[in-house]
Amino acid sequence: MTLSEELSWRGFINQTTLTNLTALDTEKWTFYHGFDASADSQTVGNLAAMMLDRCFMRHGHSPIILAGGATSLIGDPGGKDAERPLQSEETIAINVAKAEAQLQQIFRGYDFQLVNNLDWTRELTVISFLRDIGKHFSMTPLIQRDYIAKRIGEEGDGISYAEFSYTILQGMDYLYLYDTYGCTLQLGGSDQWGNCLSGVDLIRRARGAETHVITLPLIINKATGKKFGKSEDGAVWLDPTKTSVYKFYQFWLNADDKGVEGYLKIFTELDKEAIDSVMKEFKKNKKDRLAQKTLAYAVTTLVHGEEKAEAAKIASEVLFGGADPGALGAEEYQLLKGELPVVQAGKGDNLLQVLVEAGLASSNTEANRFLDEGAISVNGQKVSGGDRAVLRKGDNLVKRGKNSFAVVVIK
Repeated sequence: MTLSEELSWRGFINQTTLTNLTALDTEKWTFYHGFDASADSQTVGNLAAMMLDRCFMRHGHSPIILAGGATSLIGDPGGKDAERPLQSEETIAINVAKAEAQLQQIFRGYDFQLVNNLDWTRELTVISFLRDIGKHFSMTPLIQRDYIAKRIGEEGDGISYAEFSYTILQGMDYLYLYDTYGCTLQLGGSDQWGNCLSGVDLIRRARGAETHVITLPLIINKATGKKFGKSEDGAVWLDPTKTSVYKFYQFWLNADDKGVEGYLKIFTELDKEAIDSVMKEFKKNKKDRLAQKTLAYAVTTLVHGEEKAEAAKIASEVLFGGADPGALGAEEYQLLKGELPVVQAGKGDNLLQVLVEAGLASSNTEANRFLDEGAISVNGQKVSGGDRAVLRKGDNLVKRGKNSFAVVVIK
């Protein structure tokens, strides 16, 4: 499958200045893709963009990955109804470092140029910016852009010159990368179309050269109609300290049936034959959730590594798939301790009190009733009323009923 065919099949194309995508198959391109650093982690929405980049990399094109150390100090007004609060240079610098570490992880195995647009804007003077860059932009098309027109309209909150200049700064990035690296293609999200065109227009005016843009569509949860990657708790982050590996795996495992085939195309590198095979089996028995399991394992492996993905898979299967708790090892228990109540106890401690401390019973009386009813299991074994010395040294998985769990650690 050629690159143009793969991009179309995976659903990566929203808009492009290319008149024919097959141009991607007949020559090698140097492309760039910018990533925002206004937060201290990228999200699964950003991951979709990274998968687009990896698609280009697999086909032998030369990538430049840009961390927005300068533009993040201003803030992109696109999609915002009001002015963004400015963040300090120190905060943005920390965010850039974290973004670069995540980009290195996602793009491991590929050679790519990592740049920071603060490097060529830090020493730029106001006069140079206005004469060399600003003079090439006409105000009329800028103020007609939807997000700017909305902000400066009668019911808008207005827009500062700082945010208004964002699109010019992004255009300048493209010009710099064109001059320095011969970059002639920019990739971006659908919300960046206007900003990307600023660079194309600037290069045409300033250098008389033709460059191009491809944007990928916004990923929508077909079951809810909402932006994919937004949960009840907010964004799903790539940083495991913000979204744990276990929750990350569960997010993909809970993907909706309607959209899972599209997610497999966008968020994994499984080829058409493999995805068709998975979907064929999935449609035969949707309750088994083969498509979601395949998706969860593949994406968690990419972002967090195979060892963490395997641990999340085993832990999930034990908690909700009826798998033997004996499969839980140190790595799996480490994940579960971040998700379940954890109780420290001694070998001879009263099991009733342990159940209360773990939140599996409200009182000793209730704990005793649960035991008598056979509602309690330890490490997969039902605990009878008379057999209560079942906790082993180290980690134990205690379960009440179908879905209530705790980890009890015996010293």
